Amino acid sequence: MTKKQDGNPYLIIFALWLLVFAASSQVMIISPILPRISEQLGTPFEILGNLVTVYAVMVGLFAIIMGPLSDKIGRRKILLIGTGGISFFLFLHGLVDSFVGLLIVRALAGMAGGVLSGAAVAYVGDYFPYEKRGWANGWIMSGIAMGQILGIPIGTLLADFFGFRIPFVLFGCIMALTFILILFKVPQPNVELSKDRVTFKGSISKYYELLKRSEVRAVAFAYVVMFLSISVYVVYLPTWLENSFGVDGKAIATLFFVGGVANVITGPIAGKISDRIGRKKIIIISCLGLSVVMGITTYVVSEFWVAYLIFFAAMVLIAMRISPFQALSTQLIKSDNRGSLMSLLVAIGQVGYGVGGSIAGPFYVQQGYVSNTLMGTAMILLMAYVVWKYVPEPELNPEKAEPANA
Repeated sequence: MTKKQDGNPYLIIFALWLLVFAASSQVMIISPILPRISEQLGTPFEILGNLVTVYAVMVGLFAIIMGPLSDKIGRRKILLIGTGGISFFLFLHGLVDSFVGLLIVRALAGMAGGVLSGAAVAYVGDYFPYEKRGWANGWIMSGIAMGQILGIPIGTLLADFFGFRIPFVLFGCIMALTFILILFKVPQPNVELSKDRVTFKGSISKYYELLKRSEVRAVAFAYVVMFLSISVYVVYLPTWLENSFGVDGKAIATLFFVGGVANVITGPIAGKISDRIGRKKIIIISCLGLSVVMGITTYVVSEFWVAYLIFFAAMVLIAMRISPFQALSTQLIKSDNRGSLMSLLVAIGQVGYGVGGSIAGPFYVQQGYVSNTLMGTAMILLMAYVVWKYVPEPELNPEKAEPANA
């Protein structure tokens, strides 16, 4: 970073952390409240996974559209558009009275999620030097963990007592607060913006040029299998636990709390360590460990309390991978194309998440949850191989890896 950046970096991290907290919570809450949605809307279990799919498809579509625009108008404006839009659409969740209606508002929320997709990570890539991005991303992505610690348990309990709509309205309020914070406290970074005119043809051409690079193709494929493995494993885990052990929403809420603790502890530490020893080592270790945890889940969880240990371990390993992988991805391209790259990766990743959500339900109903875990295992091992074999590791300067006031 050659210029002194405006704004307080710690306040910027908090604003982006709050964004990640609200955005991830409104996605993750779907899984633990699927039984409540089924009961209150009279919907069969096997089609509930489409709530995940329709959101993921819209995120992917709008991420592709917004990536080049992000490079053109700047990350700050995109953050404002996305947080404002998703706030409004989450409020609409409080009005739905049918499964079709819920699908529609999830699709609308996915549109706004697509606007936001990659924006926070791209902002970190613009504002912070490479040697500090693991640290910054680690703290920002811990918002996902806090979503599990606070957002999901509170949302699950609210769904139990007041209906499945209330958690979405709550996260809409938090996102509205995020919009205000970004409006007043998050500046546009001092980076070069794209001078290209944003057109459909130009956008497709830009993505095509990005995908001509072998390292971009490798990271994109890794994103697909990463998100597929997570969705096929996590979406029906609460349903399996409720059906197998007769637990209720309160128990599932505590499970996500424990997983969140693992995530919030691990994320910042893994990000900072990756700043010093390299991203690929952390990513590959986490993938190998997660493959073991996924594979043994149905064999070792003979009582519900064992699920706490398994989910804790899974969240540790997922958190180990997220911020190093994002930091690694941001260094593949210059700032004037970084938004397009991150939007492309998120869009492709959402394809994997959507496919996982769609196939998780039929596999769960027809083959049992063990089929979900084994598929997740295979996909995460494939990710480890692709990262090891085809994704380059940029050089790090450990002397610059300590956080500073930018």
